[in-house]
Amino acid sequence: MVRNLQRSRVGLLALGALGVVLGDIGTSPLYAFSEIFMGAHTIPVVEGRVLGALSMIFWTLTLVVSVKYVVIVMRAGSDGEGGVMALASMASMALRKHRTGIAIMVFGVIGAALFYGDGIITPALSVLSAVEGIEVVAPALGDFVVPIALVILVVLFLMQRYGTGRVGKVFGPVMLLWFFVIALLGIFSVVQTPEVLRSLNPVHAVGFFQDEPLTAFLALGSVVLCVTGAEALFADMGQFGQRPIRISWFAVAAPSLYFNYLGQGALVLRDPTTVDNSFYLLVPSALLLPMVLLATAATIIASQAVISGAFSMTQQAIELGYLPRMTIRHTSASQGGQIYVPLVNWLLCLSVIAVVLGFQSSSNLASAYGIAVTGTFVITTCLIAVVARKKWNIRRLYVYPIFIFFLLIDVSFFIANLTKFTHGGWFPLAVAVVLVTILLIWQWGSRRLKASVDEIQIPLDQLPAVLGDPLLTKIPGTAVYITLGDGVPISMVQRIKLLRVIEVDPLILQVHALKIPRVDDAERIRISDVGVIKVDVQYGFMEIPDLPRAMRLFQAQRPDIDVDTCTYLLHDFRVVHESRGPIRRIVGNIFTLMQRNSTDPLRYFQLPANRVVEFDRLVEI
Repeated sequence: MVRNLQRSRVGLLALGALGVVLGDIGTSPLYAFSEIFMGAHTIPVVEGRVLGALSMIFWTLTLVVSVKYVVIVMRAGSDGEGGVMALASMASMALRKHRTGIAIMVFGVIGAALFYGDGIITPALSVLSAVEGIEVVAPALGDFVVPIALVILVVLFLMQRYGTGRVGKVFGPVMLLWFFVIALLGIFSVVQTPEVLRSLNPVHAVGFFQDEPLTAFLALGSVVLCVTGAEALFADMGQFGQRPIRISWFAVAAPSLYFNYLGQGALVLRDPTTVDNSFYLLVPSALLLPMVLLATAATIIASQAVISGAFSMTQQAIELGYLPRMTIRHTSASQGGQIYVPLVNWLLCLSVIAVVLGFQSSSNLASAYGIAVTGTFVITTCLIAVVARKKWNIRRLYVYPIFIFFLLIDVSFFIANLTKFTHGGWFPLAVAVVLVTILLIWQWGSRRLKASVDEIQIPLDQLPAVLGDPLLTKIPGTAVYITLGDGVPISMVQRIKLLRVIEVDPLILQVHALKIPRVDDAERIRISDVGVIKVDVQYGFMEIPDLPRAMRLFQAQRPDIDVDTCTYLLHDFRVVHESRGPIRRIVGNIFTLMQRNSTDPLRYFQLPANRVVEFDRLVEI
């Protein structure tokens, strides 16, 4: 019975993963094949080029997605959590050299920033490519493509509050139908032109490069469109888990994609004029309108992968100290990785709307796509090599050849996409530069703030002297003094100095953010005596601190302390900075603005508002 329930749960998660995680890569046939020939670099259609392009698509899907991401990279899921930030954290911890670890984390920050750039472009590209099918059904409706796409995208972002679990239950069956239909369309076309199956031989890809190296290189810049969503597949691993994603990929998504791309290639071999819209021209005219509707639904779902990935990446960045506190909501009681970050959701929404209005068509957006995602591919390959060598202790003899092989593939894709820089490729790079700057400014400011706080904080060994003040009045009750750093909590010091009172049962609760995804409840708290009771609470970077729950774990060990009526006292800092030159002034102003607009600690730590006392303190950095 238990085994049947487990299988049922895995099956439901696999169905959800099909919608939320694989939707992005699953809708790439809408534009990827046509873009190779009709994109930023127009390539005339001849049989050798079609077979060569199909061969590149097949082996890109096989090597980059199936082998690299699904088989290798997903093994590096840190306690079931994925994403380039989690991978960078794992790699930096595996290295003993402090400076090298810092460099690895900066690498991860750049990868995360590139992923956010992808998260802005992908929803706009996917939805626009589907809605443009309206122009095939009724060319007169072409002017309505952008408004319809905008309405759909806004509705998608409005749905995020319900969580990926609920969304996945709705999206999964739709994507299952989508994969079945595109596979069927592809099979019917391949049956008519079976010689297209020759493209499965990598000789055709190699021959394309040998015969026309420049043309093949330019085509490579668009071939990467067939793996849109590969990085999101890894970033969303914490939402559904490794096994369900692997089942969905190998059993459903991969075969369907192979068949559809082969079907499009077969159609173009029969009629080269169909290359400008080879996906929709596969569809019988009587079924064209239903297919446009299904494609639109599928691309709405496709956008979910990068949105969910952005939520996961944001939570990791917050706990690793690269972003300020934000409101994060868990949307599932059973799957801890399913979260919703309102601020990120609406910033993404506004950015996507701006992109749609700015680029106007999927072809223009496809030209902009590629640099960000291939840059993330390169970073992921480098990080997984470090993890394989230093954490998994795999011999150099095996790691280095595989690393060099995949790095050559990723770098080739990246360089090929640089040729599209002036066609819109600058946009995701500009987004990445802005985001890297923000992430590093926050980390710099946080370190400066910590250093300033350390200078004013009283060491814990001086606590008995502080409590020994003869003018200090003890009042009944239990107070929990919350701190993130070592030493006597500043809220306790200020309370004693300003009010000359202390509770009969004062507790110090220190919150520790660890560089691991999750901490078991058995290891959650540690209790010590430093003159008063001190409770150390540990959280991983994929967890949202819940201090009342931690205090209930404490009460299980100390039932004499009533945590249901205790008062929580905490401190927050208001940052001021000196102007030491224009650059330092700008950086300081940005950090101060971010710090002042971070989520209130009361909400972030999920504290009961009616039992919280907060002290503010000005700190110079």
